[in-house]
Amino acid sequence: MSASDLAVRGDLAERVRGDLAERAWAALDEVLDPELDEPVTDLGFVRSLGVEGGTVRVHLRLPTSFCSPNFAFLMAADARAALGALDGVDRVIVELDDHHDSDVINRGLAAGADFVGTFGPEAEEDLDELRWTFRRKAHTAAMERAITAALQDPGAPAGVEAHTLLLRDLPAGRERETLVRRRAALGFDTDDRSPVLVDDTGAPVPAADAPRRLRQARLVRISMDGNAMFCRGLLRTRYPESALDQVPRPGDEQLASIPVTVLPTRRREA
Repeated sequence: MSASDLAVRGDLAERVRGDLAERAWAALDEVLDPELDEPVTDLGFVRSLGVEGGTVRVHLRLPTSFCSPNFAFLMAADARAALGALDGVDRVIVELDDHHDSDVINRGLAAGADFVGTFGPEAEEDLDELRWTFRRKAHTAAMERAITAALQDPGAPAGVEAHTLLLRDLPAGRERETLVRRRAALGFDTDDRSPVLVDDTGAPVPAADAPRRLRQARLVRISMDGNAMFCRGLLRTRYPESALDQVPRPGDEQLASIPVTVLPTRRREA
C-alpha cells in the first residue's frame, strides 16, 4: 500500500471518529421506550453521551427509581446494540442511573448478558414476548393515528371509510411513515395496495367489525399518549433539566407550566 493510500485511509478514519457523536445520537433516536413507542432521545431519557476515541459512553435516566426493570433493561440493551453496530465504535458503555436495579442492570450490560443472564432466578423468561406485545400495541396506535388523519383529511374522497382505506390512500407525513415502519417490524404487508385496518395478525378487518376494532385501537392510542405525557412530566419533576432534552409533541401543552428559558439541546457530554 502506498503512502498516499495510507494517508487517505487515515483521513477517512479521522472523519469517522469526528462524526461519531452525531451518529451515536442518530442511533439512539431509533431506540424506543417499548411501552410509549417514542425514542428515548425525544423523551429525555438520555442523560449524557460522550465519545472518546472509539469508546461511546451513555448514561440513561428514567422518570422514577422504580420503573419496571423489564422496560429499563430493554431500553438499555437496545441502546448498547444500536451503538455497538456503528462503524468506528470499539467499545460501548451504557449505564442506567438512579434506578433501584441500576447496579444489577449495569453489571449485566457490561457483561453483555441478556435479561435472564442479568437477573438470574428473578427473571422467569427473556423479554422477546414482551417486546412483541408492545410492538403490536405500537402498531395499533400508529394505525389509529393514520386512519384518523386520513378520515379528517380535506382531500379525502367522499364516502371513504376506515375499512376501505389502503396504505396508498393515507396522506404523506409522519403518521403514514410511522405506520409503515410498525407494520414492517411485525412482518405485516407494507404494499401500497394493502388495507390499513388490520388485526393483530395483519389480516384485514371485515367491514362489520371495523367500528369495534377502531374503537379498541383508539383506546390503545389514548392510553399510550396519556402514559407518555405522564412519564415526561415525572421526568421533568425528578430532573428539571430534562425539559431541555425533551422534544415537544402534539398534546403536551400541559407540560409548558415548567419554565424553560434556554434553547433545547440534547448534545451533552458524559
